[in-house]
Amino acid sequence: MTGVPRTVSARALELAQRRVPFVHARVVRAQAPASAHPGDEAIVYGDGTIDGFVGGMCAEGSVRTAALGALNGGGPVLLRVLPAGETGFPDTPGAQVVVNPCLSGGALEIFLEPVLPPPLIEVVGTTPIAEAFIALADVLGYATTRSLPDRPLAEYTGAVIVAGQGQGDAEALRAALDADVPHIALVASRRRGAALLDELGLAEAERARVHTPAGLDIGARTAPEVALSILAEVVRAVRARGAPPPTALPEQPAQAVDPVCGMTVTVTAGTPHLTAGEKEFWFCGAGCRDRWAAGLVG
Repeated sequence: MTGVPRTVSARALELAQRRVPFVHARVVRAQAPASAHPGDEAIVYGDGTIDGFVGGMCAEGSVRTAALGALNGGGPVLLRVLPAGETGFPDTPGAQVVVNPCLSGGALEIFLEPVLPPPLIEVVGTTPIAEAFIALADVLGYATTRSLPDRPLAEYTGAVIVAGQGQGDAEALRAALDADVPHIALVASRRRGAALLDELGLAEAERARVHTPAGLDIGARTAPEVALSILAEVVRAVRARGAPPPTALPEQPAQAVDPVCGMTVTVTAGTPHLTAGEKEFWFCGAGCRDRWAAGLVG
């Protein structure tokens, strides 16, 4: 666990630019004698690593487990970490409550916000439709890139919009099909689109993956209107797929139950543990581990 708020914010910006998914954790309420204070923050990575400070080891374990759940499809969550028997901390409807019997006192409320890279769309061509599409995609918060046909597709590209009007269209379509991009659209008339697919010699299954003419039928006439129809089709495709992570998440760490306090523990390299015979035991903190060890030898 490292970092201070300034470096946490800088790191979060860097990760977002690199399209690395993470959870931003920020303390919004604390009750003495908690070691964390409102405004303390941290980054929780997909492997469970925590960069920053949102509480001591016991609170950190609760944050780690809840943050990984949020990152893997759970969405934002307000986490309330309470010691056993706590009755003086004002309630917050809708919060996820964790009673941590190992806390020495105090209570925390921490907002966990998953930060996932926006969907990445490859746009081929510099035509008015391509330029209008990029401008509209930016309004929706989608990221666009231009790699084809000169460079390989960026990893985790969710859609390819081929709008070159004959410039590199065939090469771009072949690359998108080979990369198994979920949504491929070709800006062309029905006649020209069919001719290009014939020229590529596509099997029926591959032809079905190319949407041409691109876009929903909204009676579009101008380049911005056509771009809007194409983007609407992309949005529909993304939502229909259930909005999977736009980039790969690390394999979620294993979880175990602390045999002393009963807390669910996310197992990372720094998680306290003991081996007894052929069994491995994991603990929320050194205190539980030491008590368990004393019981084993006593």
